[in-house]
Formats: sequence, structure tokens, C-alpha cells
Amino acid sequence: MGGRARAEVELEQLSKQIRYHEAAYRAGVPEITDAAFDEMVERYQELADLLGIDPAERLDAQPGADHTAGFETAEHRVPMLSLEKLSPNRRDSSGEPMPFSDQLSAWFRRRKKELEIDELPVIVEPKVDGISVSLLYTNGRLRRAVTRGDGRKGDVITKQVAQLGTVPTKLAGTIKGDLEIRGELYWPLTEFARFNATLEKPLINPRNGCAGMMKRKKPAGLEETGIRAFFYQIAWDDGVELPATQNEALQWLADRGADVYLSEVFQTISEEDALRYCEDYDARRGTLDYDIDGMVIKIDDLAMYSRLGATGHHPHWGIAYKFPPERKPTKLLAIEVSVGKSGKLTPVAILEPVFVSGTTVSRASLHNFVELERKDVRVGDTVLVEKAGEIIPQVVEVDKTKRKRGARRFVPPKACPTCGTEAVSEEIFVYCPNPACPDQVRERLRHFASRQAMDIDGMGEVLVDQVVDKLGVRAPDDLFRLEVDQLAALDRMGKKSAENVKAGLEEAKERGLGRVLNGLAIRHVGETMAEDLAAYFKTADALLEFASRYVADDEEVVQTVAPAKSTERGAIEGLARKSADSIFHELDSPAVRKVFAGLADVGVSLSVKAADIRELAAIAGKTFVLTGTLPTLKRTEATKRIKAAGGKVSGSVSKKTDYVVAGDDPGSKFDKAQSLGVEIIDEAALLALLGEAE
Repeated sequence: MGGRARAEVELEQLSKQIRYHEAAYRAGVPEITDAAFDEMVERYQELADLLGIDPAERLDAQPGADHTAGFETAEHRVPMLSLEKLSPNRRDSSGEPMPFSDQLSAWFRRRKKELEIDELPVIVEPKVDGISVSLLYTNGRLRRAVTRGDGRKGDVITKQVAQLGTVPTKLAGTIKGDLEIRGELYWPLTEFARFNATLEKPLINPRNGCAGMMKRKKPAGLEETGIRAFFYQIAWDDGVELPATQNEALQWLADRGADVYLSEVFQTISEEDALRYCEDYDARRGTLDYDIDGMVIKIDDLAMYSRLGATGHHPHWGIAYKFPPERKPTKLLAIEVSVGKSGKLTPVAILEPVFVSGTTVSRASLHNFVELERKDVRVGDTVLVEKAGEIIPQVVEVDKTKRKRGARRFVPPKACPTCGTEAVSEEIFVYCPNPACPDQVRERLRHFASRQAMDIDGMGEVLVDQVVDKLGVRAPDDLFRLEVDQLAALDRMGKKSAENVKAGLEEAKERGLGRVLNGLAIRHVGETMAEDLAAYFKTADALLEFASRYVADDEEVVQTVAPAKSTERGAIEGLARKSADSIFHELDSPAVRKVFAGLADVGVSLSVKAADIRELAAIAGKTFVLTGTLPTLKRTEATKRIKAAGGKVSGSVSKKTDYVVAGDDPGSKFDKAQSLGVEIIDEAALLALLGEAE
């Protein structure tokens, strides 16, 4: 394989990796550190540059990279680009590691040459670890708040930001004109710990918790979280008199009531002093009440920014210094393969125990076999271990200078290590397709009993392990067949606890079809898709009959959910052809049909709950799009009522849309509906269609 072909293969693998880890981050379950993710993105950009990929076609330019369903989007007037970073993985032309000092010196030289100056005044600011936000003010009043999103457009979170009470909705003084201020929403450590202590299921860390809170559809109560903001940039203005330097701009913001960290800003013309300040700050960060993952070095003269311009993925006026996470070397003793609830096979590093970030680590994630090959990890290697988000141990690098001769690459398994079934590959993952695999059984039962699925009170992971190991439970229906005496005989269980679990099982029988579908761990079926499938098919019998016809290539049913034309929507919002193929083939499998039969036999409800069914002729089969703020209905409640009446709710407007329900500040969906001639109604008209008008 030639050099270009190898680069193309690596670029495609990195694309899949980046998409996967972005999705994991948005879901609040990151598997790798920011530094590791940044390394992937930097390598992706290097390869994209090498291959001449148009910036508009690159992964980081794809729309919706951080979009959450149900949120309006808004385009950034000036893109919110990531900064170039001083990277611990950068190498010089001879292949030797390039120290931060050399990288920063090169950056200083480039900027001086481009600006034709001898001295480059810069300021150094802390980089608080939160979520970026863009705030648009008109005549000093907050008009709109938007997340970074994909850098070009983000989600509108104006109501959420206003509810916090820590972002000024009115800037002090008299201000005429428009301006955009950029900053970071973050969760102070003490406030995060206080709030986390009130939760039954603690949040993973302050940043992910903050991101999740700001995407709550109902902002009420956000002021109780303690989430704060600080501001670091005026991105653009229209008619506002502003200072000439970044340092003065920060003071201008402070004078108008915006939180900035002026006392933490360092001014210099020396690249050595700038780097030393970054390194000294690293030593201080353990004393701070907020997470900080690095520093930002910016040119102070704002007039120089437009002269320098930007690449497709970062501006030239600044560079980021990322604090190196604690990494410890240790020996990789072996690589094991774990089996997840969906059958995903994941390589796990077995390590000589090493103390990292407060705990002793003997196992660490290797994520997937593509990543394993990319890092060229081999048994016997000396590896560097760190924790993703200070929580999840992972192998980040191999010290190849200590590799022994003859060390062999790890070959992905051809068969499941637990049950021996031939493995199958899909994208960057390898799966065991045997639903009876013992490890899958255990993980699926844990998921089935979990709060987001059947929510079986008292049936935690420890108890699931016991009923599998000691009582022979293998399928979801086996759980409902358990008797009080059997449960009472297990470790740490008595009669009262057993009775409570049995009562929890009886209560769970009435959760309905949506919860059951979510609990079965069918690939591509999460909570939303499970609810949408249940709402459309109403009963398991109808769903399974449809699956059988789909698998038989009945053109009528295939076109119903997965039209051949990409411009046409199927009956179930968000269900693409590839996912539909996977879902309906799995639903039609003997193993899944057996599970449904078993659940029906023990009395588990396999229908949409009767209280949720009230199909109305004016709504059924119609597609609705919601936009803006409705007078009385929250968007989630409006969506629920439309679906319960047999309608569909889409996130975007097309010619197939029947109604756009518009509230205050409706945004671009309103404009598109007008241009397409789609009927636009208000909340009162929607309630009339639902038969709920006063």
C-alpha cells in the first residue's frame, strides 16, 4: 500500500474514532482524555492537509457536531474555531520530539514575520475547563446565547443561560449597538460537590455535568446549581466603541459586570516568560476552585487579528498551552477482551499496578481494535497510563525505546473469547453476534434492570450478578419468575429486602413497550428510538410482524421506514436505512422473539400504556416541527402530546412537514416554513387539534 493510500485509510479510521468519542462526550460518558482526543484531531488535520481535503468537507466542519435534538440552532457570525495547541506529540523534521519551548518559539517567529514587527506583545490567560458560549447583546441587553456547536453554528440556550443568574442579562452603562461576547460556563468544584451530593446518580465531572445542565429543556432550577461564567473575548461589534487591546477589552467587560479573570492575566513580550507563566500556573491549579486544563497565549493588539486571519480550523492570533495530565509508566502484562451488553468486544490492558491520580490502576481501556493498532500497543511494552477525566484509566502512549525484540501485534479475535461464536466487524468495532453469550447475558440483564430501562427497584448490579451466578437467570423473563425465598437466600439479602425486590419486579411489569425495547439492548435502539418505535407500532406483536416483513424485503414496509430517496422521511423520525436494517433483523431473530414470548408469558406489558394512547384524526400521521418558546407548553410536553395522538415530531422543516408550531423567537425554522409554504400554527391551534382548546 502506497503512502497516500495509507494516509487515506488512517484518515477514515480517525474520522470514525472522532465521531464515536464526540458522541460519547455529548452523552456524558467520555472514554478518553481531552489530550488524547486533541491528538486524534491534530493528526486528522495533518492528514487532511497532506491529502488536500477541502476545509469545508472536513470532519470538524460537518454541521450539527454538538447539536441536541429539540434545540434551535444559530449560525456564528464569526466562527468559533479551536486554537492551535502546543502538543506533547509534535515532532521536528528529523522525527525527534519537539519541546514546548521550540514550538512556542516557532509560533512567535511566524507571527512576527507575518506582521513585520520585532516585538510581539502577548497576554497569557487561564483556560477554565467548561463549555464555550457565545452571547449576543443588543444595546447592552442579552438577546441570544449559543453553544460553540461545530464552530459554525450551535444550539440556542438563551433561556438556560438567563436562568442561571450568573450571566449579565443587561450590561452596565450605556451601550449602543450589537456585540458578541464569548466565554465559558463552568461549575466551581465546591458547588459541583454540593449539588452532586443531592443526586441519586452522581454526575461524572464538572464539565460534563455543566454541559448536561445547559441542555436541559426545562431551565427551572438551574439557578440552584451554582454554575458560573467567565468571559474572555469580544468576537465582533457593530457600532460599539471598544478598546484597542485584549487586556483593555477584559477591563471593559469587567467594568460592565461581566466576570473576567483580570488578576490572572499576565502581559509580556518574552516567549520564555510566557511559557514559564504557563508552567508555574500548572503547579497552582490544585489550589483553585475550578478545573483548568491549560492556558491561552494571545496577541494583545486586537487590530492584528484581522491581519493574521485563520486557517479552516484555527485562528492565528493565539495558541493554547494544555496542562499535561499525570502519566505513569508501567508494564503491559496482557491484553484481555471484554464483552459488552450489545456484544461489543473491547480490548483491555492488564497492567503492573501503578498509582495514577489518586488510585492504583491495574486495568485500563484500550477502547477498540482500531485504536489499539493505531497506537501499536503490544504485550510486554512499557506504556504510559493516565485517567480520562481523572476517572477512567487508559493507555495513551507506548515507550517504544523499551520494546523488546520480537514483540507481536495483538490480533483482534476471530471468535468471542467467552462463547466461541465467530466475531463480526462493523465500522471500528468487533462484535459477538451470539445473544446467549454469558457475558452478554450478564451485561444485558444489568441494563434491563437499570433506571433508564425497566427501573426495577432493588435490582442493582451486585444482585444481578448473584441471580445469574447462583439462580441461573439467563433471560429478562427469568427475573420476573424469581420467588421471595430464592432472593432471600442470596448474600446480603433478607426476607424484607427480597419482598421489596419482588414488589419492584411486579411494578416494572407495567412500564410499557418503550421501556422494554430500551431494556433489550438492541443495537441502535436507545431511549428515544425505543419510545418512537413503541409510539408507532403500539404493540410488540405489530412490531414483530413488521420486522418479519422487513427482513423478507417486503418493499411496502421497507419504504415505510426507510425510503430509497434520501430527501424523503420515513415513518419514524431519525431512523436511517442502515440502522433500520440492523434493528429489524435483530427484532426478527429467534433469540429476541423468544425474549418477547417469555416476557408475555410472565405478564409484562408489551403495549404502549393505555393512558398514552389517544390517537386523533387531526394529528395521526401528521408531521409537526416545534420552534420558539410556546406560551404554556414546554417543548417536551408538546412533543409527548403530539406523539400520543399519533403524530410525529421532526427536528427540521421540509416539504413533508404538515405543521410548524411557532412560539416566541421562532428562528430559522419559521423562515424555512414560510419559504416552503408549510402551514404555521400557534400553541392555541395545536391545542385545538389535540382537542384541548378552552
